[in-house]
Amino acid sequence: QVQLVESGGGLVQAGGSLRLSCVASGRTFSDYGMAWFRQAPGKEREFVAAVLWTGRSTMYADSVKGRFTISRDNAKNTVYLQMNSLKPEDTAVYYCATGPGIYSRNADRYTYWGQGTQVTVSS
Repeated sequence: QVQLVESGGGLVQAGGSLRLSCVASGRTFSDYGMAWFRQAPGKEREFVAAVLWTGRSTMYADSVKGRFTISRDNAKNTVYLQMNSLKPEDTAVYYCATGPGIYSRNADRYTYWGQGTQVTVSS
């Protein structure tokens, strides 16, 4: 059993920054890929960013590339999402996800999910 807990969401004005954290527990995760997804009301859950367990390979959705940075600290079983230059359209519940050997843009590939943290960007 794997548990993921996100934190760091909140209210921010357009152009501001937030840093999300996701802490994993239940076992070691150095061989697990980790990813961030987001879901706004009435919209499908969409891919945001992913990082391989080595931390040396990352990928981003086109909508956030250049603004968001994903990283991980395997010693802390934690993945981060640094979000800069936030826009109102970034408003959503952000979820972290993981799975054994998974490094994908497809939400269906991930088997473990956090509870989500709300990010609201005002204009």
